[in-house]
Amino acid sequence: MTSTSSSGGPSLPQVRRLVTDIPGPLSVKHLERKKSFVADGVGTALPVFVTAAGGGVIVDVDGNSLIDLGSGIAVTSVGNAAPAVVRNVHAQVDAFTHTCFMVTPYEGYVDVCEALARLTPGEHAKKSALFNSGAEAVENAVKIARVATGKDAVAVFDHAYHGRTNLTMAMTSKNMPYKHGFGPFAGEVYRAPMSYPLRDGLSGPEAAARAIDVLDKQVGATNLACVVIEPVLGEGGFVVPASGFLPALREWCTANDVLLVADEIQTGFCRTGAWFACDDEGVVPDLVTSAKGMAGGLPLAAVTGRAELMDAVHAGGLGGTYGGNPIACAAALGAIEEMEGNDLAARAREIEALVRRRLEALAAEHPVVAEVRGRGAMMAMELCAPGTTTPDPARAAAASAYCHAHGVVTLTCGTWGNVFRFLPPLTISDELLEEAFDVVAEAFAATA
Repeated sequence: MTSTSSSGGPSLPQVRRLVTDIPGPLSVKHLERKKSFVADGVGTALPVFVTAAGGGVIVDVDGNSLIDLGSGIAVTSVGNAAPAVVRNVHAQVDAFTHTCFMVTPYEGYVDVCEALARLTPGEHAKKSALFNSGAEAVENAVKIARVATGKDAVAVFDHAYHGRTNLTMAMTSKNMPYKHGFGPFAGEVYRAPMSYPLRDGLSGPEAAARAIDVLDKQVGATNLACVVIEPVLGEGGFVVPASGFLPALREWCTANDVLLVADEIQTGFCRTGAWFACDDEGVVPDLVTSAKGMAGGLPLAAVTGRAELMDAVHAGGLGGTYGGNPIACAAALGAIEEMEGNDLAARAREIEALVRRRLEALAAEHPVVAEVRGRGAMMAMELCAPGTTTPDPARAAAASAYCHAHGVVTLTCGTWGNVFRFLPPLTISDELLEEAFDVVAEAFAATA
């Protein structure tokens, strides 16, 4: 793929262009205003202020055009200005901006739920409830699981990230910056070891048996409402569990009346080369949470699950004033149209092939790269002291900073901050990707 149908229009050239230092003088001026009026707790990875974005680039107030390998943390998978998203949003704004679905419903909400029933894993009857953020979706999935099973305990995994609300902070593994100082946290949340092939060397079934043993001993299936898992870890380091791990968990949950909840907030909507990451091993969860890539940049999230589970909650027990806002629903329908019409799941697999080739070449040259991993357009390198699994977060930070200074938006992640991750828009061109990874290669050479 050498061009994109979602480039943000002909006025936005798909090029990397630096006309000032990063950040430029106008961005610096805006940063001074940010310091005065925005809470310091709201961090910024790359301090440039954006005026336009689309396809594979972000343009800042100083006229710099940067290649985007972050997609707003997997949000703008269809690009920042996808034609169907823009068209639908304009039409919906002209009609009305809000009524609250719980007061007077509208068709767009139902249309999104119908699409989710079609696209999420499994052929069973499904229903959905819509929310604003991934954390809300996870929290409501737990509520549904507790009502449906009559049980209280929730199991999560090492290295997990599920959100920033009180319950989802309890479910999240990493302390800084997500949890530090914010306790006490919600109770009845238990943690099991995740399959992490680089660090445990276990097969999928072996890693699952280890996790199940912990759950059996420390919680007990009779107390466990649900197991919540990211099919590929997101903030925890883009860890892909060993083959067989998820199916073994699915089998155990089924046998023990425990619901399997797939947190597909970062992995869903074509990001990993399938509509949902669970599809890779044919795993069908009981409940799926989605957000990020589903609405082309507008805030929308969902819990989708077996109809009988979703209907277990009493009327009025699910909802929220803004949940399923009509503009966000219109955007989601446009994003899904873009994904289906342009086969962006296949495009994610093409991106994987290109990016994996570039990352493996880097790994061969730089022993700091302990592992190249990921799936689809969700790829990463874990950086460690050569020949060990001792994390090297300083090298990851330095390489990412080099990329920023040279016009490429990159992100890091992982429990130790030592994972260099790549989440390009699915609409990015091969030419921009190759140029971006030329810069990534320069970054590793410059920071060696």
